[in-house]
Amino acid sequence: MGDDRCMPGETLAAVAGVVANRTRAAFCDSLLDGRSWSLSQLADAAGVSLPTASEHATVLVAAGLCREHRRGRSRRLALADARVAGCLEELASLAGPRQTGGRTLAAVSKRQALARGRTCYDHLAGRLGAAITDALHERGVLDTAFAFTPFGREWFADHFAGPIAPGRRPLTRSCLDWTERRSHLAGAAGARVCTVLFERRWIERIGTDRAVVPTAEGAEGIGRLLGCDVSGDSR
Repeated sequence: MGDDRCMPGETLAAVAGVVANRTRAAFCDSLLDGRSWSLSQLADAAGVSLPTASEHATVLVAAGLCREHRRGRSRRLALADARVAGCLEELASLAGPRQTGGRTLAAVSKRQALARGRTCYDHLAGRLGAAITDALHERGVLDTAFAFTPFGREWFADHFAGPIAPGRRPLTRSCLDWTERRSHLAGAAGARVCTVLFERRWIERIGTDRAVVPTAEGAEGIGRLLGCDVSGDSR
């Protein structure tokens, strides 16, 4: 009896083929903000027609990279899960920051904003995410393997809305940052940090993009809590 299972290389090639398309890659980049987008929003972001956006959305869902929500004739797309988001971010880090193309003022401003701070699915990346991660290491909250220390687990629960319930998702995980070229905190703890900072209004989004900045109050609060200076990127 034949074996219908794909070899790892074949699976990798299939997934790579899906994200190698420029439009689908643009969709994935937009969806890395952790929210669901309507097809019309994705079409506008990628500069394609709505029928073309629908075709690419179907491919992403079939590949298991995205999930969709349907309500009547309306379709919304989101990344399948945090694991997919992490893979996409780390894949981008292999190429490094791209300096070619996109030399308009708007494109340069967008790159700079994403480098300062952004959401990587449901956690923080860029200089902001790296600064917070560094501070957690320096305070002894995280060890070199990105795991909580005994002190750190209690400290984190005290300052970030209580303990995190066990689940299928890793409590802490490193995620390679494509602009900083080093790892920032991901996993359930990284998501909790991001959620709490938004709830406290210590960070805010810039427009509809996934770039984020500390508010003036947030820069002060983050500095007081973690001992790191993020005021240079606040507004």
